[in-house]
Amino acid sequence: MFSLSKMPSTTSVLSAYTTLTASAILVKTLVSEVQNMTNQLIPKNLQDKILSKFGIFIGNISSQITLIIEENNGITPNEIFEASKLYLGTIVSSSAQRVKISKAEKEKKFATNISKDEKIIDIFEGVELIWELKVVESQKTNCDDGYFSLDKVEKIWYELSFLKSYKEMVMKTYLPFVLERSKAIKEENKVIKLSPLGSYGGECVNLDHPSTFDTIAMDPEEKKKVIDDLQRFVRRRDYYRRVGKAWKRGYLLYGPPGTGKSSLIAAMANYLKFDIYDLELSSMRGNTDFRRMLVSSNNKSIIVIEDIDCTIQLHNRDDGAQNYNDSESQVTLSGLLNFIDGLWSSCGDERIIVFTTNFKERLDPALIRPGRMDMHIHMSYCTPSGFKILASNYLGLEKHYKFREIEELITEVNVTPAEIAEELMKSDEADIALDGLIKLLNMKKEDCKEKIIVENEVDEKIDETNKEEIETKETRKRKGNSRRGGRSKRKIY
Repeated sequence: MFSLSKMPSTTSVLSAYTTLTASAILVKTLVSEVQNMTNQLIPKNLQDKILSKFGIFIGNISSQITLIIEENNGITPNEIFEASKLYLGTIVSSSAQRVKISKAEKEKKFATNISKDEKIIDIFEGVELIWELKVVESQKTNCDDGYFSLDKVEKIWYELSFLKSYKEMVMKTYLPFVLERSKAIKEENKVIKLSPLGSYGGECVNLDHPSTFDTIAMDPEEKKKVIDDLQRFVRRRDYYRRVGKAWKRGYLLYGPPGTGKSSLIAAMANYLKFDIYDLELSSMRGNTDFRRMLVSSNNKSIIVIEDIDCTIQLHNRDDGAQNYNDSESQVTLSGLLNFIDGLWSSCGDERIIVFTTNFKERLDPALIRPGRMDMHIHMSYCTPSGFKILASNYLGLEKHYKFREIEELITEVNVTPAEIAEELMKSDEADIALDGLIKLLNMKKEDCKEKIIVENEVDEKIDETNKEEIETKETRKRKGNSRRGGRSKRKIY
């Protein structure tokens, strides 16, 4: 039981208070003196590192701030989380004790990341930043057709800790650096995808096509024009916005079969590291599918329509619906034109649209005018320079005494790069392969001569026929004039 007689006297309380106050003033004075001496002897960056370490060990949170970077922002992915994951994978091995490692199929490099509750230290502009991965597992109850089930759910986030005094630097400099660095890493490690684009769709696959601008058998000047145009296109984001145009580019590839149109598309994709979408018009039900496909395709991609002149019969915009069959695609020329450069074509950036055809003259002029197909690329028959590229690719030859004969023959006949490549693949022995190619070229030359002879004979027959018809007409005309002259004389007499 509390007793008033046991309470300390007023004098004792005042004495204790005076002693405590004096002690506090003395401590404050000592701390101030120590801080002054420290500022004179120890640089500020070193002070911050010491305080940071000291704060971690004794649990002093007052000088630290921690940013929480969650995996998702509501229902959408958190961009900075994905960027942090990629960035940390490049620095994790330097300071972490436990490292997660993985490798996807056909990936060239191993992927690394920090493991759960592991801390790594990053030094940026002399500032120490501490990253930590947090993972919390929970159970979620689902009800499906009256049956309850428990599913494991993981909540994942990164914690980024640093001194409060560096908050502005982290927000304005460090995190933007992490974002830019992650984009560069993503480009370096990007695997190009080939995806079907149509009503029936399908799974995307990795594009393993090895074609590059170095290996494609194409006229050097034409090749340089394409490369320069692609480089100009990808760096003109602000230019397109300034002039009020959607950031896209159209290419028409035309020429005989086997001249490398598909290989050029693969070379463009490998050069830019753009995904490819293969648009099959015959699988589309109607024009409304174009909008869905544009929204579902990614930026930095190439949309390809091969053999556009014979894929489907495009209905004229003036044709009535009664002319359509239910089994036919309802795609119209008007719908395709709107897909290329209509309002919906602006849904996305940095897109390339490619048409291929064997017969350019069959295409509607409205389809290939500038603004829709901006660059027309003629994929011609093989040239001497194209042959040298193929010989280097398939046989590893830069020079050979049979090259001159082959080059002369190539200038005299029409032969596609695909035909030459097929001959060069028939033997690993250079002489045998080149002899086979010479034989093929000579056969084509003889065929060409025979064709010319036949054409000349046909022309001669046509000329003879025309000559006979002309002579017959003149003979009839003269006879007719003679009869009219005889009748005139009888009238005179």
